Amino acid sequence: MEYYLSFSLTVFAGFFAIMNPVGGIPVFLSLTQGADTIEKKKIAKKAVVVAFLIGLAFIIFGTYLFKFFGITIPAFKITGGIILFYTGFEMLQSKQSGVKHLQSPIIDENIAVSPLAIPLLAGPGTIVTGMNYVSNTNYSHIVIVILIFAIICYLNFIAFKLSDYITGKLGHNIITVFGKIMGLIIAIIGTDMVIEGIKIAFKL
Repeated sequence: MEYYLSFSLTVFAGFFAIMNPVGGIPVFLSLTQGADTIEKKKIAKKAVVVAFLIGLAFIIFGTYLFKFFGITIPAFKITGGIILFYTGFEMLQSKQSGVKHLQSPIIDENIAVSPLAIPLLAGPGTIVTGMNYVSNTNYSHIVIVILIFAIICYLNFIAFKLSDYITGKLGHNIITVFGKIMGLIIAIIGTDMVIEGIKIAFKL
């Protein structure tokens, strides 16, 4: 029981750091500027649902993709770890991650799919994180990862829905600091993935 609790907390921390519900608020506000409350809620809901379906597909079928393309688990963990480390490093440098670099599109519901769902919520970092937690594991782990991923998606929906209120209370400076902390956590998770991949590859 303790193992599953520890695993769940680890998965939660990983998804929370990479999807960063609070850190995504400024992006959401900039993309939905001029939209009314109802429209913002509709866009937020669509973005989260699309992101969840994309993440769910990779969590469930990720192992089969490995086999189809002949990808080994050590290679995936090392490459994925490098991607996560780079993403976290950019966040620490106060740069908008290349994974989440956005333009200023016209306000319509299409922004819910891109760039909000892809790549802001379900970008390479999220996909790598989800697939990492289910690689070389059993079905119980997969169920846990899916449930926690759903929770994080819902937290993003709440953050988007209350974006104006949260920004007013916290301010942009606090959100920026929070983003840096999440960046550090992401970089550490990436480093841990690389170490784990090396251990598996060389049977250490």
